Amino acid sequence: MRNLPIFLLCIFILNLSCTPSMHIYKRSQLLMGTIVEITVVAKEEGTADEAITAAFKEIRRLEEIMSTYIPSSDISQVNAAAGVHPVKVHKDLLLAVKRALEFADLSGGAFNIALGPAIDLWKVTESTRIPSQEELEAIRPLIDYKNIVVDEGAGTIFLKKTGMRINLGGIGKGFAANYAYNVLARYGIRSGIIAVAGDLKVFGKQPDGSLWSIGITHPRRKDDIIAKAHLTDRSISTSGDYERFFIKNGIRYHHILSPDTLQPSRGFQSVSIIAKDSTTSDALSTAIFAMGPERGFKLLEELPDVESVIVRDDGHVEMSSGFKGYPVAIEIIR
Repeated sequence: MRNLPIFLLCIFILNLSCTPSMHIYKRSQLLMGTIVEITVVAKEEGTADEAITAAFKEIRRLEEIMSTYIPSSDISQVNAAAGVHPVKVHKDLLLAVKRALEFADLSGGAFNIALGPAIDLWKVTESTRIPSQEELEAIRPLIDYKNIVVDEGAGTIFLKKTGMRINLGGIGKGFAANYAYNVLARYGIRSGIIAVAGDLKVFGKQPDGSLWSIGITHPRRKDDIIAKAHLTDRSISTSGDYERFFIKNGIRYHHILSPDTLQPSRGFQSVSIIAKDSTTSDALSTAIFAMGPERGFKLLEELPDVESVIVRDDGHVEMSSGFKGYPVAIEIIR
């Protein structure tokens, strides 16, 4: 530095002093039936605001294609035509369903977007009625995901049996987080967090260079966390029995159903999955929860670059074996 010409030294010092500092900007919006919060690191508020607005717009676009609560959505049209004819759909729905079927095969059917009729029977968020076994068995022929036909060439989806209904609740939020991330990247945002309920896409670092800290909710103490993950360029998704549930005769009935029993899955209070992308973390958190401890842990140990923090039914916290050397720090708080 002593030999640097005076004029270059002056330019160097001037550039340092004029370099705009980076700031954190955050906004939230009600989308996909939940609160979506987007946090970005940017030099100026105007840049951040424009990028976040575009990301929200993208999530809304996907919602209008993939929500079963919107009668005009592509997925609602597919469900309405079940057993009748294929439906031409947007390429993004085609991709989401294709990815969902891949996770169905990977999990041996534990991840199943064809559970729509069972979800409708339980109506966990609307009533405390428990469907009879006879009712559940009557719809069993309608929940075989292999009766979902995706024709990429024609751009259509067809449900082979009348009464079938698909639902992307186990993958849609993670899918949307990935799309929102792509939008932010196009606006030059290199660091931030996209949180769509329990599905978070974390990228880059904080302005001071530190990793982002993400709390994993305690499944039995609403305002506490069970663990803290320090992340960059990873996604984390949590599926639990504590968000949508009711308790009857001392038994907790929640919204994550087992395709085998068509009853709420047992064995876990929560499953948090860390993976490279949000679609994977979202689908696997649902799949592992539905599989139960024995099958779920076995699958986790077979998957590369996927790790987990799991709370069993008895409250015991377990981590997958691959965290040593993994680019994520986990702090168990209990």
